[in-house]
Amino acid sequence: MVANETPSCLIVTGMPGAGKSTVTRLVAERLSRSARLDGDEMSRLVVSGHVWALGEPADEASRQVELCNRNLCTLANNFADAGFTPVIDRVIPSRAQLDFFVSLLRGREVLFVVLAPGIEACRHRNTTRDPLERFDFDGYEALEADMRRELGDVGWWFDTAALTASETAGRIVVEASLRARVSRRSPGSGGLSAVGAAVGDG
Repeated sequence: MVANETPSCLIVTGMPGAGKSTVTRLVAERLSRSARLDGDEMSRLVVSGHVWALGEPADEASRQVELCNRNLCTLANNFADAGFTPVIDRVIPSRAQLDFFVSLLRGREVLFVVLAPGIEACRHRNTTRDPLERFDFDGYEALEADMRRELGDVGWWFDTAALTASETAGRIVVEASLRARVSRRSPGSGGLSAVGAAVGDG
């Protein structure tokens, strides 16, 4: 995965504690021209009236999730147009949300990596974070089941349980263009399809 005149857009997702923030930062640092776009930071730009993704009222939470995703895609397009590879750090729990991203990325090649070290690894990593970065979350089982059902056949599900963040980033830089590509929705299809590897790290 090399930044060039028409760079791919890399989306890295996973459950809280999967390592998205650290890994996307390391990936971006290893590319010659890149921009890291953090979904949490984008959401926090709303100062007054902010509602988090699982907050209430639910319709406002959903509206702000869509706004955040639109803003991430707009920035990604702008950076890609300038020759920078956008590296997006965002929890994407459903096929509909991924479809939305791809539809707004204006025909660019999209690489979709799901960091999947397992629930216990995510819980442990979350508890060892700096307290300011810790995310209190008790819905791991439901989220993992939803993501597997919705996105299990899309992109690269990368089991990183036995890897360091640096090793994970290194493999993504080398392998994502082969294993994580996502095809466009075809007429009459139910969604996106995997072009790279299916579920698994091998």
